[in-house]
Amino acid sequence: MLLQVHDELLFEMPEAEVEAARALILEHMRAALPLGDVPVEVEAGTGMNWLEAH
Repeated sequence: MLLQVHDELLFEMPEAEVEAARALILEHMRAALPLGDVPVEVEAGTGMNWLEAH
């Protein structure tokens, strides 16, 4: 992880690892705080820069 700003996390990794890392990160973010029946909405984008990722 390179950076955390407000409600965003920024990672850098080899392109071959992106999909596996994305799945792992989403899984951990959704389970980070138990809120009972309240779903935790998480979105993830990928790209070579911020614009591509959004």
